[in-house]
Amino acid sequence: MLECEGIDVFYDDLQALWGVSLSVEAGEIVALIGSNGAGKTTILRTIAGLSKPAKGDIKFDGVSLSKKPAYDIVDLGIALVPEGRKLFGSMTVLENLELGAFTGRARGEKNATMKWVYEVFPLLEERRNQTAVTLSGGQQQMLAIGRALMSQPKLLLLDEPSLGLAPLVVQMIFDVIEQINQRGVSVLLVEQNAHAALERAARAYVVENGRVVGHDTGQNMLRHEHVKSAYLGGV
Repeated sequence: MLECEGIDVFYDDLQALWGVSLSVEAGEIVALIGSNGAGKTTILRTIAGLSKPAKGDIKFDGVSLSKKPAYDIVDLGIALVPEGRKLFGSMTVLENLELGAFTGRARGEKNATMKWVYEVFPLLEERRNQTAVTLSGGQQQMLAIGRALMSQPKLLLLDEPSLGLAPLVVQMIFDVIEQINQRGVSVLLVEQNAHAALERAARAYVVENGRVVGHDTGQNMLRHEHVKSAYLGGV
């Protein structure tokens, strides 16, 4: 489904990624783990078209994404839930969700998709007329994920979905990620809670200093000594 092939990415003259290669197959949850500043967010931004690779290529269902604008990439079936959610705070829950269905492909199915989003997050329907800025952190994360789902993605990119949330909300968010995946949406997940991410991931990549330095199944990563000591608190 998704293939990143040897991509280099720069911010001005500062190189952020070196020869990154990874893949996501249809129906998979794949995790990216690594320390802050390792390049995980840059990988997601580049897949989503917000940064462009200086070298290498990204293909989605056989189509090169490297020169496509971000809105075309959304229309092809990739949606990003960014770190910090980036909602339109003065707009209502309903208005934020409707903006998620801005592409031609999603617009025609907006009502059916909205019904599904409300099934996943009943609270969003209850608060559909409430402005986004008045929601709690966990509720805002629900809305950010719901907005992305409105574009009818085949691949959902999630950047730190549990950041700053209470433990019970974190558990709910991970349950929702699995529920979304069971509906046929592939997931590429960047997550500070490496243990929770690896428990749910079919495969995982370790990113350090802008490079992929490890790749294995999620379960094998949980047992890997370097991963345990560096990212799982030694447990």
